[in-house]
Amino acid sequence: MHFLLLYEFVPDYLERRQPLRATHLALAWAAHDRGDLVLAGAFADEPAGSALLFTGDTPEVAEQFARVDPYVTAGLVLRWQVRPWTTTVGATAAAPVRPGA
Repeated sequence: MHFLLLYEFVPDYLERRQPLRATHLALAWAAHDRGDLVLAGAFADEPAGSALLFTGDTPEVAEQFARVDPYVTAGLVLRWQVRPWTTTVGATAAAPVRPGA
């Protein structure tokens, strides 16, 4: 199963993130190296938020990431949520569905 961790940032996120960025990225890469985090990044159209794609049996790994992420603990994230995502297309889809199958 896949889970999307969605962040909504404070308006001055870009000005405030620099001192926390290395720790945030280290946390994300460690989650990736463990096989928990598939992809992550900020939305390109504006720094209003980001999405992190986790894999696992429960949303707990994504929730725990958010609880200790310095962006969250330092108040750069206004709101976060974890959404279960039923992925059906792609090499790493959790529940692949092909037409005619």
